[in-house]
Amino acid sequence: MPRHVIDKDAWGGAEVFDALLADIRARRGDFERQRHISPDIIDRFKAMGVYRALVPKRYGGDEKSPLDFLLMVEAIAAADGSAGWVASFGMNPAYLAALPPETVEKVWADGPDVVFAGGIFPPQPARKVEGGYSVSGRWQFASGCLGATLCGVGIMPEDGQSLPRMAVMPRDRLTIEPNWDVLGLVGTGSHDLVVEDVVVPEEWTFTRGGAPTVDAPFFRYPSLAFAAQVLSVVTLGLAREALDVVQDTANARASVTGAPNIGDRPHVQTEIAKAEAKVRAARAFFYEATEDAWQAVLDGGRPTPHQTSMLRLSTTHLTQECAEAVRSAYHLSGMTGTYNAHPLSRLFRDAAMCTQHAFMGAITYQNAGAMFFGKKPLPGYL
Repeated sequence: MPRHVIDKDAWGGAEVFDALLADIRARRGDFERQRHISPDIIDRFKAMGVYRALVPKRYGGDEKSPLDFLLMVEAIAAADGSAGWVASFGMNPAYLAALPPETVEKVWADGPDVVFAGGIFPPQPARKVEGGYSVSGRWQFASGCLGATLCGVGIMPEDGQSLPRMAVMPRDRLTIEPNWDVLGLVGTGSHDLVVEDVVVPEEWTFTRGGAPTVDAPFFRYPSLAFAAQVLSVVTLGLAREALDVVQDTANARASVTGAPNIGDRPHVQTEIAKAEAKVRAARAFFYEATEDAWQAVLDGGRPTPHQTSMLRLSTTHLTQECAEAVRSAYHLSGMTGTYNAHPLSRLFRDAAMCTQHAFMGAITYQNAGAMFFGKKPLPGYL
């Protein structure tokens, strides 16, 4: 198989995978109107292995590689950005493996297909009480929470010493406020989580990005870098789809001005070629950095700081370049693409939303540049 091509047989087979993508494409307007991915799609994600992909085999998981997972998210995101974004949180073992070993056993005791959603910000103060932490507050951006079985919220223990933590609880212990009203990725259902006086046992809390308590190769791959990667690759799927839309519709109708169809216009040919080059080059860097870091793991070690920095740099670069390619495709469509029903309108909004995520900010370039000159990056980068 050529490099960086999804193996559909590893995700339930080509027929199953392609049928899912076709259904997602047909229903993406529904996801946007209802502001979440439908439960039956989440069930199909479970069936094809999205949520067990990175779970250790000892818990019934598949132990797929980061590359395998990223290629899957990319393919789903091309069908619908929100669906790809929600599927990306199948990376949740990267977080949950930081729970104590006994708790990890409980997380996957009934099977590996656990759907986890988190509202991390803003971390809320949590008082230490008998039995754990008393948790109350409101948290934003809980993508996919309506389909989750477990939810995590960010807390700051009031002991003056601890780092911010995630407190994990069953979804029925909290309230989801459906207030996700944004520009793009509307179907992610990234609503607010509200908790009122819930005592969360200390053993159900962990430091986000903390050392895993599970021993498997995936857990030696940089977790925060991977958390950024799975979101960034959504933009890659959007960009590929946008270029395909331009190609497929170039000769669909004549211009009302009598001008040539867009595929016959020299300036369009030039701009779309530049966009194609942006996407392909950024994609190659992204997956090259992924393979390089994963090989370090397979060799029995861990990625070096430089390799981790390349993961972060290639991730931000991918998002920015792909979003620019989508913008170019949208611009070339003229007034046709401005209608909300046109796919380029949705792709433009979704791609713009991806660039707003903190993981994709310009600070990545500063940190990578500092390391280029042998200086230390800011805390949290590596």
